[in-house]
Amino acid sequence: MSLLLIDSASLWYRAYYGMPDTLVAPDGTPVNAIRGFLDMTARLIGQYQPTRVVACLEGDWRPTWRTDLFPGYKANRVDEEGEEDEPDTLAPQIPLLLDLLDLFHIPMVGVDDYEADDLIATYSVNEPGPTHIVTGDRDLFQLVDDDRSIRVIYLAKGFSQQEVVDRKWVGDKYGIPGDRYALFAMIRGDASDGLPGVRGIGEKGAAVIANAFTSIDEALIAARNDDERLTPLLRKRLIEGSDYIAIAPKLVHCALDVPLPAMNLDLPKAPQDLSEIYAFKERYGLGASVDRLIAALGW
Repeated sequence: MSLLLIDSASLWYRAYYGMPDTLVAPDGTPVNAIRGFLDMTARLIGQYQPTRVVACLEGDWRPTWRTDLFPGYKANRVDEEGEEDEPDTLAPQIPLLLDLLDLFHIPMVGVDDYEADDLIATYSVNEPGPTHIVTGDRDLFQLVDDDRSIRVIYLAKGFSQQEVVDRKWVGDKYGIPGDRYALFAMIRGDASDGLPGVRGIGEKGAAVIANAFTSIDEALIAARNDDERLTPLLRKRLIEGSDYIAIAPKLVHCALDVPLPAMNLDLPKAPQDLSEIYAFKERYGLGASVDRLIAALGW
């Protein structure tokens, strides 16, 4: 009953930057992200042998319930027209990739006003494992759970240098209890998401707090009570950051209650006719990338 949860946008961005831009269809359409995504998905299925899979999509990459709390959330990624800033040669590939995944009957899910992270989190707590979450996003470290065999396949260094993140990995990397990554991230902040964290507290201070307390509210109460587990400076910074602390959990924690559609998540079985897939392959010059995914699915 193993489950593979794919952070689709994270994967196609890494595919786009990891594959040469000389990969184009016969009509000149760029296909490097498509080919890289197919190759990585085939290798993931072959390596982890899931029985179920979901390609999780962004229903909204800047949900209003987060931007209403903090307008700066991911504002660093917005272009002049208020849309997500993405490379010109990547944007036209995404609809084609989704069309091809649909031909393969790979389960795909996006829910309005939720990010892919939220879908992944909700699946991870509601579906039986073991579960492997594929992403290049540190935010999802908060979901690792050794008791339920939930691990993150972290691709920040590239597919060939993927790291399997469990609680020990988090502890070794950040010097904190492995189940407190979200608390650590709230305090430290995350520049990639435009989140400042608690002003004046960096990674070392965040680790001190995460080692001593189990929640941001507990840490703030301790600061106000002159708790000696905190230095005077850390107490001061926490109290000064109380307004941000009030909203940080909702910004940083993944939603666990996304209204997911009822659907079959099983790895797709071979259709009687592969002609549409082969026609798509020829039209866009996808070559062995399509063949690798067909082989990985056991078709």
